[in-house]
Amino acid sequence: MAKLNFGGTEENVVTREEFPLSKAQEVLKDEVVAVIGYGVQGPGQALNQKDNGINVIVGQRKGTKTWDKAISDGFVPGETLFEIEEALEKGTVICYLLSDAAQIALWPTVKKHLTPGKALYFSHGFGITFKDQTGIVPPADVDVFLVAPKGSGTSLRRMFLQGRGLNSSYAIFQDATGKAKDRVIALGIAVGSGYLFETDFKKEVYSDLTGERGTLMGCIQGVFAAQYDVLRKNGHSPSEAFNETVEELTQSLMPLVAENGMDWMYANCSTTAQRGALDWWKKFRDATKPVFEELYKSVATGVESQKSIDSNSKDDYREKLDAELKELRESEMWQAGKTVRSLRPENQVVEA
Repeated sequence: MAKLNFGGTEENVVTREEFPLSKAQEVLKDEVVAVIGYGVQGPGQALNQKDNGINVIVGQRKGTKTWDKAISDGFVPGETLFEIEEALEKGTVICYLLSDAAQIALWPTVKKHLTPGKALYFSHGFGITFKDQTGIVPPADVDVFLVAPKGSGTSLRRMFLQGRGLNSSYAIFQDATGKAKDRVIALGIAVGSGYLFETDFKKEVYSDLTGERGTLMGCIQGVFAAQYDVLRKNGHSPSEAFNETVEELTQSLMPLVAENGMDWMYANCSTTAQRGALDWWKKFRDATKPVFEELYKSVATGVESQKSIDSNSKDDYREKLDAELKELRESEMWQAGKTVRSLRPENQVVEA
């Protein structure tokens, strides 16, 4: 395990150099990794493990769209694709990748198959951290750990196919066998992580829920909408408002930040842009910090988790979700974005 300096703080990091795929394969050679759930994270993690030579099976309900997707992805019914209970019985490592609400519903079934020595694997600290709300309390004689890729399952798979890796966090909640550390790191490498950094279940879910509601999704949509609306109200066209709000950020500036950092991106913009950004960033920080403090408190006190459980467990959840997503999709900003994306050179059909 390497110790790296992150802005003045030393942290433990696991890299592929010190824990190569060959070592992960050796650690997992006698394991049967059962991926339960084939929705958001399931496909990417299962396929990456499969391609990395891990004995992975998928547990899913027969006759569902996700069952059919697993077949189209190369999993074979009766060989590497099974009904959930059969997969739970066969698996020595249970990758519990259902949604948080679905994890709560299926937990009694999962728990009865957690025989001594097995491992329960999460990609989110939700179920364990908020156990008073979820009821997920594992038996004492199984390993419990998580690997949380810092991105969607789609990104995890895409980067794997490109020969890259998505960074992931890992945490051990319970080491019943004495092998939990080797098991979790091996699985982290096997699912396609570029590197792994240490955390614990509570920190993972607190940071994750804050991030999703904050800069990763909730905040950025709110900021996009605010700037777009101001530009439109001041006479700018939809295409101009969208390009200055979203397109330039996502297509030009964020890739530069990802490559070399915000300071490098600032240094490689016009002097006018530099001056404006340096003058205004602290004002935006000061304006939004109270909102982030309110958000973190809501996460830490269990308010956000309870909202999620209550909402996502309702029978009409999917219909209400579709209606909210439709509102976003049909807004002028994202309709303008649809046209802008179609005009990108890579999306143009060029006549021979």
